Amino acid sequence: MSKRISLWILLCFIFPLSMYSQGGTLSGNIVDATTKEPLIGATISVGDTGETTDFNGKFSIDLPEGAYDVKIDYVGYKTFTESITIDAYKNTQLIVQLEERATLLQTATVTSGRFEKPLGEVTVSLDILKPELIESNNSTSVDEILDKIPGVNIIDGQANIRGGSGYSYGAGSRVMLLIDDIPALQADAGFPNWDDIPVENVEQIEVVKGAASALYGSAALNGIVNVRTAYAKSTPETKASIFYTYFGAPKDTNKQWWKDTDQQPFATGLSASHKQKFNKLDLVASTYYLYRDSWNKATYSRYGRATLGLRYRASDRFSFGLNGNVNTGNNQDWFFWQNHEEGAMIANPNTFSRSVRTRFIVDPFLTYFDQSGNRHKVLSRIYSVDNKVSGNRSNKSQLYYGEYQFQRNFENTNFVITTGVVGSYTNINAELYGDGQFNGNNLAAYTQLDKKIGNRLNLSGGVRYEYNKIEAPDSILVGATPTAAGTSSEGKPIFRIGANYQAGEFTYFRASWGQGYRFPTIAEKFISTNVGFQIFPNVDLSSETGFSTELGLKQGFRISDWEGFFDVAAFWSQYNDMMEFTFSLQQFAFQSQNVGNTDIRGFDLSLMGRGDLFGNSTNLIAGYTYIDPTFQDFTDEDLQNSSADYNILKYRYKHSWKFDIESNFGKFKFGLAGFYNSNMEAIDNLFNEIIVGLKEYREVNNTGFTVFDVRASYQLNKQFQLSLLAKNVFNEEYRVRPALLEAPRNFTIKLEGKF
Repeated sequence: MSKRISLWILLCFIFPLSMYSQGGTLSGNIVDATTKEPLIGATISVGDTGETTDFNGKFSIDLPEGAYDVKIDYVGYKTFTESITIDAYKNTQLIVQLEERATLLQTATVTSGRFEKPLGEVTVSLDILKPELIESNNSTSVDEILDKIPGVNIIDGQANIRGGSGYSYGAGSRVMLLIDDIPALQADAGFPNWDDIPVENVEQIEVVKGAASALYGSAALNGIVNVRTAYAKSTPETKASIFYTYFGAPKDTNKQWWKDTDQQPFATGLSASHKQKFNKLDLVASTYYLYRDSWNKATYSRYGRATLGLRYRASDRFSFGLNGNVNTGNNQDWFFWQNHEEGAMIANPNTFSRSVRTRFIVDPFLTYFDQSGNRHKVLSRIYSVDNKVSGNRSNKSQLYYGEYQFQRNFENTNFVITTGVVGSYTNINAELYGDGQFNGNNLAAYTQLDKKIGNRLNLSGGVRYEYNKIEAPDSILVGATPTAAGTSSEGKPIFRIGANYQAGEFTYFRASWGQGYRFPTIAEKFISTNVGFQIFPNVDLSSETGFSTELGLKQGFRISDWEGFFDVAAFWSQYNDMMEFTFSLQQFAFQSQNVGNTDIRGFDLSLMGRGDLFGNSTNLIAGYTYIDPTFQDFTDEDLQNSSADYNILKYRYKHSWKFDIESNFGKFKFGLAGFYNSNMEAIDNLFNEIIVGLKEYREVNNTGFTVFDVRASYQLNKQFQLSLLAKNVFNEEYRVRPALLEAPRNFTIKLEGKF
């Protein structure tokens, strides 16, 4: 009897407890209110419980029965809140359409921390370009549009951020180019092949100014350009365009070599792209073709590119895919002019270079969210380059890249940890390096920590260990002298820290410090060629290190329905053993050398805005940059090698400003753009001696240059738009590097269709 009473009492306690512990499920789907696209990684907070949406924008949370306040956040979108009641054994459905936030400061970025974060909260200077700017300017390659960003200059294909690079003769970039977060510099030279990037299918371009080696490795010493390509939307989209460009006569008609011929310089091109979802499969395909005969005589480019992107969402947590890109064509160019007068657009015959190229990229990738919400990513790339170049300058290279990345987001504590390992292998065989076999290896491990304290303070810190190795022949010829080469290797740790404090609703202060590191490329160490002057190898070239630090303020504003932000940053970059191509008195040839320690101080101002301004939809980007680039120890040899008689680094502009503004007036759009670069005060002094007329030309043209462009477009109907563009409307004669003139006034007509 006593056992039965005890059992009865036990059941009386257990049954209410079991009833109390019963609960239900909250599940749902989070989508964009306009496009109805699923929002991946949106955060759902219910009391102390958190969850994120999967690749289909779905989520599910088990909860005890009761009343709750639900909060849903997604970068760049308005926060959603709602009160719900969870009933036992029931599934409560929540379908939410999030609306985008109007402010530019909430634009989502990924490059600064490898996860989406509002632009206003990043701890470094970061600028964003949208595809509309590429389309409206008819940019045939990404480097043309990067010149719109304050503090960024492109010198003969190499990106230069805040004066961090000079003129590197096509080798050794200090700015890392990423395509979809994966390095895309040519393996042997560290050179960005801008023509490989599908301008017809860009989602967003993110540019980080300052050292970013801790997250992205050796070539990110001066900054990052990350081109993010677009995925398919819920509605299929097809775009196509065709254009024709006419190059007019230069201001000095004595330089117009074609005035008595039928060889009128022109360019024409076409592009097409298609995006579509097929159930769980996302498809993106595009093609591009360019045919150009340049204003510089006997300079031309003809190439075609095709891209394919596939992503398969196998389940709510797992997706994988493959991106591919092939680029083939031929071109001819030359290094410097015949003379500075009637031969300024005609080549010195010893400087011609003709090439036939085939390049392809294959990118397998996968992403997996485990049961705990941790993200696992595998990124990989095969990048093959085959350049058949005249003058014994042919080169072949293959890059094999792999990266595993783990990310844990602790929603309750606003803490994100990202860690990963990277491995790459390169194989190079080239006449350009003495026809030898070269191999390169890179191994790295990194960790990035991001913590938000309260609602205002964001902290970020990262560390990376980088190991580089080059395997070269035992000896190579430097001039006519056999020189020992062999294997060189090095490993270094790199650190960075940063903070961002939101002082007001639209006011963000930031501070950052980051170490930089760059290992020499194979081209810098082993190049041996002649381009009108001799370039010799330097097997003893060592790596460069340094740091970049800045203080910045980003201030948002709103004028009626037009909003934007003003950004000001003071920066200081220091490089130790900086590598630059310079003239060697010992070899009596150019070669990449460690020129010593350098300082670059300065500031930049930028303004960005969008929205309705005085009743018209208007977009604006503008900025000014000042730099003071100097040697820490200015030696007699530095003075002898420079055309300037004072301490200043070569191939830099101390002052530059730029702007681009476009407004809609019904079916019409009008745009105006301009830029100014001050005089390039210092170049290699030897150029003044060996290039005919260069010294005299620079003495006369010593005040910098200003260039303006105008454009207009008309929406013919729902599908088609016709555009007219006039570039260099005042026909300014200018050059970005010595002895090579840029385009005179030119006109483009373009027809675009969207279906």
